[in-house]
Amino acid sequence: MKKLIILLISVAVLASCGQQKSESSGDGSKKVTLTAAGATFPMPFYNLAFKKYTEESGLLLTYGGIGSGGGIRSLKDKVVDFGATDAFLSDEELAEIPLKVVHIPTCIGAVVIAYNLPGVAELKLSDKLLEGIFLGDITKWNDEKIKNENPSAKLPDMNITVVYRSDGSGTTHIFSDYMTKISKSWAEKVGTGKSLNWPAGIGAKGNPGVAGTISQSAGSIGYIGSEYAFAQNISYALVQNMAGNYVKPTNESISASAKGDIPADTRVMITNSSDPDAYPISGFTWIIFYREQAYDGRTIGQAVETIKFLEWLIGPDAQAIAESVHYAPLPEKAVELSREILKSITFEGKPVLK
Repeated sequence: MKKLIILLISVAVLASCGQQKSESSGDGSKKVTLTAAGATFPMPFYNLAFKKYTEESGLLLTYGGIGSGGGIRSLKDKVVDFGATDAFLSDEELAEIPLKVVHIPTCIGAVVIAYNLPGVAELKLSDKLLEGIFLGDITKWNDEKIKNENPSAKLPDMNITVVYRSDGSGTTHIFSDYMTKISKSWAEKVGTGKSLNWPAGIGAKGNPGVAGTISQSAGSIGYIGSEYAFAQNISYALVQNMAGNYVKPTNESISASAKGDIPADTRVMITNSSDPDAYPISGFTWIIFYREQAYDGRTIGQAVETIKFLEWLIGPDAQAIAESVHYAPLPEKAVELSREILKSITFEGKPVLK
């Protein structure tokens, strides 16, 4: 799998290099292109934002949605200009990479609990129900525990099929981070991570794969990025937050999750927020790249264009695009911290931004 990911990204990079050789800017210098890969969670936002930036700047940007794990590996193997992940790198992961990696959050998204139950327009799920369903202890939709919380729903006598991510996934990390916080049994038996040993269910690749499987399979339930549920008109549950409120994922409820402190390096999980209005399975998604940009033959042009693009991505124009496709824009504190990080980026030890 690792070799396949590297091959796919390498092909994209070589294609970009080929275009660099055949195109030139007005002064005769080669035109820079940038290649990125990683999380599928923010892909609806990235697809629109990358396209708009290319139209406005002329810079060719390519993005491969291969999952957060693939994005991290691609950066480690230096086959992309930057990676994308919904799970920040831990101290242990950072220590395994010889170059300093930085994180820039780009938006806030929700992981929804999507389900396929014909005739059930609304479903409420508490901590205990999520624990029981995803651990495989609750196996029927008409289980008394589900009926007690959803007395008006016509729940069928149907088996529950859990659908989970089969690839290394930041969406899985967000979901499992939340589950670990709300369930001692989950924490002991499964835990938090991008890839897990699932106690029940079937796997599908990427947010599109999980969304497609749920939309085609009556009785199924799984976790996906909210935009995939919206785009495919898949039903999703109201999830009980820490305050006991059943909450829908909206820009307002997702933003409420990020009202707490954000560290200077922006690495923070915002699941299970104590804010009474917060949707509890929310998380930042990040662009990751190297603080020192002079490596493996990279040019100052590539470094400059990378930082210029990331400045734009956290700015108002791009954040408006994020909001238009159901992601919450970054809070001002996250933008301020990201700008400070961008100021710290160097090429041969000198700041890229003047």
